[in-house]
Amino acid sequence: MKRSISLILCIILALGLLCGCGASAPKDAMIAEPAAPAEPAAPAEPAAPAPEMEFAADMNYGYYEEPKYSAASPSDMPMDDSSGSTLPVNTKLIYTANMELETTAFDDATAGLEKLVADLGGYFEYSNVNNYGSYRRGNYTVRVPAQNFEAFCTAAGQLCQVNSISRSAEDVSEAYYDTESRLATQRTKLERLQNLLSMAATMEDIIELENAISNTEYQIELLTGTLRKYDSLVGYSTVNLYIDEVFELTEIEEPVIGFGAKLKDAFKRGSSNFVDSIQYMMLRLARHWVGWMIFIIIAAVVVIVIVTKLRRRKAAKAIPPVSKEENKN
Repeated sequence: MKRSISLILCIILALGLLCGCGASAPKDAMIAEPAAPAEPAAPAEPAAPAPEMEFAADMNYGYYEEPKYSAASPSDMPMDDSSGSTLPVNTKLIYTANMELETTAFDDATAGLEKLVADLGGYFEYSNVNNYGSYRRGNYTVRVPAQNFEAFCTAAGQLCQVNSISRSAEDVSEAYYDTESRLATQRTKLERLQNLLSMAATMEDIIELENAISNTEYQIELLTGTLRKYDSLVGYSTVNLYIDEVFELTEIEEPVIGFGAKLKDAFKRGSSNFVDSIQYMMLRLARHWVGWMIFIIIAAVVVIVIVTKLRRRKAAKAIPPVSKEENKN
């Protein structure tokens, strides 16, 4: 009996020890060695800000969101323009050139210009030839593809002598993309107004919405026309040419340095100007010889009449006066 009781007590004690160990396990786990600190996470990139929105009332039918666009920034990808410089791909440039030319073979120069324009894919926007006496002056406005702008200016300078040339490039990128964004806004507005029109219930609301649609369509037409104009000016460069027909090409000299060289150049220019003046006077006489002949004849008649009168007066004074006694005899 004592053995049985002792065995039962041992079993109870053993069960108590087992329960105590099981209950202390979680506590030991909580006292476990701390884990190594985790590496700090990389800071997250800030989210791109949402585009600003403008809320515009629409004919008392609620509100619609009208995006507020800004001009698109040009890409950083490079491109080569007609002058060889590197520009962003979205840059919108309008190239213009003015050229003062002269030639002794006007017909050949104009024929070469027409062929050059056709070969480079351009066209004449304006053409006019004036005849000043025996010499002509041609005024031309030529439109050529922007990629052929420099090639055209170089080739035109080979047809005639270039006295002056000026080039300009106008950057209209900001205005172009602003117009493009405004056009997208107006199209979005038109679509929403049309949706509102389909839900309108009263005639008054329908009339107001139709007026708003009409105004929006007008704005779309204006903006579309502006973009087409920009596309035309950017795609086709403008070159204004003034070609003078001359008897002799203007001598283009290098700048003179030094007093001796300047004095020599002054004498040379003086003699050249004197010869040119004589030639000019002779040419004017040749062009207006009929008028000059009439003038010379009239002048000669006047001179003859005056000389005749003077001679008569002189002869009358030379005759001695007759005395009274001679008259009586």
